[in-house]
Amino acid sequence: MLHRFCALLCVSVLLAGCASHPPLQFAEVVEPQAVYVAPMQSDKPVVALALGSGGDRGFAHIGVIKALEANGIKVDMVLGTSAGSVVGALYAGGYDGAGLEKLALEMDREKLKDIDISRRGYVRGEQLQDFINRALNNRSIEQLDKPFVAVATELGTGRTVAFNHGNTGKAVRASSSIPGVFYPVTIGGQEYVDGDLKKPVPVTLARELGADFIIAVDISQQPADHKVFADILDILNQSLRIMRQSILARELEKAQVVIRPQIGVTPEIDANSKMHLIKLGEDATLAAMPMIREWLDKIAAEKALSRAALPPAQ
Repeated sequence: MLHRFCALLCVSVLLAGCASHPPLQFAEVVEPQAVYVAPMQSDKPVVALALGSGGDRGFAHIGVIKALEANGIKVDMVLGTSAGSVVGALYAGGYDGAGLEKLALEMDREKLKDIDISRRGYVRGEQLQDFINRALNNRSIEQLDKPFVAVATELGTGRTVAFNHGNTGKAVRASSSIPGVFYPVTIGGQEYVDGDLKKPVPVTLARELGADFIIAVDISQQPADHKVFADILDILNQSLRIMRQSILARELEKAQVVIRPQIGVTPEIDANSKMHLIKLGEDATLAAMPMIREWLDKIAAEKALSRAALPPAQ
């Protein structure tokens, strides 16, 4: 997979010399911030949707959202890492499943690739930032329809940062900035890269924000690879996969329900494969629906018992 990505990147770089990037519609933005907010409280189960990283496989997140909506599952907060932050921001900003699907099919991915070769990366990421801001009418995170968190990693310290205020597009760009490919994103004098390094699926953050019930979506699973690791890229790719799996396992154990669309090898992306990925997300969510309802009923009953045990108000 890494080989294929590098080959595609080289082609893109060769073509980039002739490409011109459209001017940003929202060039000046309010810097994202991680602001403390009190954990959410409710008499009903507080439901969090934690959307994980996975690049082009992120179209499956749209199918998850479509299936949750079709079954009347109300989400109270949305957290996303990398590809999950892209879909999560749009969902939190008011796009329903059908709206997300329409936007995905209309989106020209090539226009988001602002290739700019330097010693710090190949893709600036500004076009992705502007795409999100245009889609959301440049609303800041705190102005979205649902509470939203974009998870990034502070490059200098390795610290996880949960952006929940300020410009949505720039927060998503930081969350999606794959090291060595995207430029690091400077925010408040610090540089940020992909949140996948620390929180591939941001479950523990959802718990800290008061979620009673967490639906985690892991789109990263690949078929088992038993080939001989013939060169340094094979070895590096497998080593990174091993490290990521241990981090991911620690996150996912805190979720009540983990949805894993059966994607297999990442397909070449066109309109048909986008629809296929969306359908896989729907199918995986429908399969998990009995467990989702069981947990919601259980948590609702526990909350009702807790309220009944409280002394009457004076």
